[in-house]
Amino acid sequence: MFIIIGLVVVFGAIIGGYTMEHGHLAVLVQPAELIIIGGAGIGSFIVGNPPAVMKGALNETLALLKPNPYNETAYGELLQALYDVFQKARKDGLVGLEAHIEEPEKSDIFKKYPGFMHHHDAVAMLTDTLKVLLTGAVEDHHLEAILDADLEQQHHEAMAVPNAITKVGDAMPGFGIVAAVLGVVLTMGAIGGAVSEIGEKVAAALVGTFLGILLCYGVIGPIAQAIEGRVRAHSAYMLCIKTALLAFARGDSPMSAVEFARRNIEPLDRPSFAALENLTRRRAA
Repeated sequence: MFIIIGLVVVFGAIIGGYTMEHGHLAVLVQPAELIIIGGAGIGSFIVGNPPAVMKGALNETLALLKPNPYNETAYGELLQALYDVFQKARKDGLVGLEAHIEEPEKSDIFKKYPGFMHHHDAVAMLTDTLKVLLTGAVEDHHLEAILDADLEQQHHEAMAVPNAITKVGDAMPGFGIVAAVLGVVLTMGAIGGAVSEIGEKVAAALVGTFLGILLCYGVIGPIAQAIEGRVRAHSAYMLCIKTALLAFARGDSPMSAVEFARRNIEPLDRPSFAALENLTRRRAA
């Protein structure tokens, strides 16, 4: 929703200021310039990125229209899920978790937390790490290295989308200049014509430069920045799980492990200790 509000403000301010100076909006409507700039941008994006990144760019851009999935409610549900899992392991041992982590979609524990189950990467990291602990194949002090490697690769993959969009945005002023140069070429071809005709062609060429800069700094750049913010939020969500798993692996109680995870959440999205205590007590009851 905020992305729509922001774009409305950007275009509203530009168009409003232009019309206040008695500018004619029809002059800004130059489909040929937009085709040159937009087509060149899309083409360069296709050339420089694999299909997975192109699909991710579309999905992540559309996801910006939805509320942020990593808020206080989401973290509260995550902490509840972690507490239930750790409590089950403390009561029945890691063997008691085997059925739950092998098929989490069928687990009566995980079914209680559909929001958490929606984050497939988070579910996979939690269950895979518990499987490692169950097998006893990795010592506790090596577990952090495994989790760090996992998170680093996930972050690197996720950043491919905003980085690719940023590069296209950075190229927009250049494509705007290309459109402007082509407009100048057309203008030179009509140099012997009427002054009004030459003026229209010069204006069209200048619109190409205007569109390139506007798309770079007013549309594509902010969208890439917003997606990067979602990537950082996802990394923070995963880091919360990592903190809880490390605390659990070294023998901390379920409540202590979850509290370590809670303290790792940014203050704006962090449930209070009282809220966490009420959630865990309610689950215990």
